[in-house]
Amino acid sequence: MALIIHDECINCDVCEPECPNGAISQGEDIYVINPALCTECVGHFDKPQCIEVCPVDCIELDPDHAETEDELKQKYTRLNQAAS
Repeated sequence: MALIIHDECINCDVCEPECPNGAISQGEDIYVINPALCTECVGHFDKPQCIEVCPVDCIELDPDHAETEDELKQKYTRLNQAAS
């Protein structure tokens, strides 16, 4: 699954630079995660880094973008091939 940031976000700016895929950006009111770029840090880290650094725990799995571990690995591979 991709991750989602909820309305409790305080715009503290700590999650955006932690995302290895560049999936997090400033939205209209709060930070947002692009599900096409989010791999839950699969391929980079053992745990999603945005969740690790969020001081208000407003990031969780996005039920609208369910993906298996294998799908996340494939997305990671595709994103890294595109970046090369």
